[in-house]
Amino acid sequence: MAWMKVADLHEIPRLGSRVLNTENGAIAIFRSSDDQVFAVEDRCPHKNGVLSQGIVHGCKVTCPLHSWVIELETGEAVAPDKGCVKKFAVKVESTEVYLDLP
Repeated sequence: MAWMKVADLHEIPRLGSRVLNTENGAIAIFRSSDDQVFAVEDRCPHKNGVLSQGIVHGCKVTCPLHSWVIELETGEAVAPDKGCVKKFAVKVESTEVYLDLP
């Protein structure tokens, strides 16, 4: 695994996100109200809406374009919608957030 430090936990707002731009596209890093951190590609599988601009609730995000809900733990759309986004492994050590990037 190629762990890379991408942020300090306090840099990601609770129930918010931060975007990491990579050569392979944008990654949205989300923080839940209980400080869980998730990372998925920053595009909705429906019509490529920018998930980092969506509303975070629990461990889900609602796309701002057409209200698709994405499970942040799996990257899967919530039924009845179907689709998924790529997710990235995340770890938090102390207050440092790391992503496993290819």
